[in-house]
Amino acid sequence: MKKRIAFLSVYFVLAALTLAWAADVNGKWTAQVPGRDGQTRELTFTFKAEGEKLTGTMSGQRGDSEITDGKISGDQISFTVKINLQGNERKFLYKGTVSGDEMKVTRTVEGGNQPPQEFTAKRAK
Repeated sequence: MKKRIAFLSVYFVLAALTLAWAADVNGKWTAQVPGRDGQTRELTFTFKAEGEKLTGTMSGQRGDSEITDGKISGDQISFTVKINLQGNERKFLYKGTVSGDEMKVTRTVEGGNQPPQEFTAKRAK
């Protein structure tokens, strides 16, 4: 029984430390994202982190889209955005690493045959 209590105590301390070390992503971030036609498009991400849960919106030329399945762990971030493109819903998967006021992001399209796209988002001042 004592080993179980000790294990649980260590687990909760480590969980609390992980949350304390999570990168601060709250607020607006902007990025120039490569488009299919070779031109870049500006996207604005508005993030709200609560513990390891990440929510928010992505805004661009097609309007606002909800961020879903968002997670943050340490400096790692991941989330999904669904967009309706000409009557077809596309699911974009984002994974990135936060370092201060910059975030290196890789975007892939679920079920798509496009190569991953990489870009850097910067915290809006």
